Amino acid sequence: MSGAVDLSSLKQPAAGAGGAGGAAGDYSVTEADFETKVLRRSTQVPVVVVLYSQRSPGSIELVRTLERLVAADGGTWDLATVEAEANMRIAQALRVQGIPTVIAIAGGQPLADFEGAQPEQQVRQWLNAVVDAVAGKLESNGEPQPAEDPRFTAAEAALEQGDLAGAEAAYEAILAAEPANEEAKAALRQLRFLGRAQEIPASAIATSDADPSNVDAALDAADLELFHQRPEAAFDRLIAVVRRTAGDERTKARTRLLELFELFDQAEPFVVAARRKLAAALY
Repeated sequence: MSGAVDLSSLKQPAAGAGGAGGAAGDYSVTEADFETKVLRRSTQVPVVVVLYSQRSPGSIELVRTLERLVAADGGTWDLATVEAEANMRIAQALRVQGIPTVIAIAGGQPLADFEGAQPEQQVRQWLNAVVDAVAGKLESNGEPQPAEDPRFTAAEAALEQGDLAGAEAAYEAILAAEPANEEAKAALRQLRFLGRAQEIPASAIATSDADPSNVDAALDAADLELFHQRPEAAFDRLIAVVRRTAGDERTKARTRLLELFELFDQAEPFVVAARRKLAAALY
């Protein structure tokens, strides 16, 4: 689930995104609450995410099976039902290839998955294996829960209301008091990227492709590609600019590329690969 942009944190679902309807019941999750109901909750108990379609009777039956099982299991795991067609960014982030797909998430990371409708007995065996795999390893297993930092709570509340400027100010205030606060630094980087990327016109990529010499257009196009979850394309675009330019233009492209790297876990294979390409382009 890690990526340059955690779209769920924006609390701004894509147009047309909605709940899972009658089949999903109270377990329905959308892009707007995926972070809270799935990623955060998965630090306490495993969350089983089922991506389904209203047009697929088999996937609807799988949802109903999981609803029965979660109700019977007394909180050892949680269920999140996602209507894939209405929440495509969730499906893309989880790299879903077919419907239905079931993915267990624990500690904010995918743990296990299966695709296609399955008999209830097999689903039960799979669930038992998931619960056993995380036993004693999550926060809720006898460990005290850390108190929430009210400063971060205020920043997240601003995000929920779509107040990017307010959230940015809240994170800046944290850094003013604690310049070394890595969580605030990371949040501010993400937020500033989102604020910038959301203002870029959809034509930016075509504009850059039409005029490869336009460095500013390439910067916008790379931001837009990253915003749409295509980091490799964004990196390659800027590396190409670095390779064919010099002086201030090269510095501008290299600086932006390094900023984009910082939005990711530096151990991500595509970041490591891009850093190697950048080094080759520079030297």
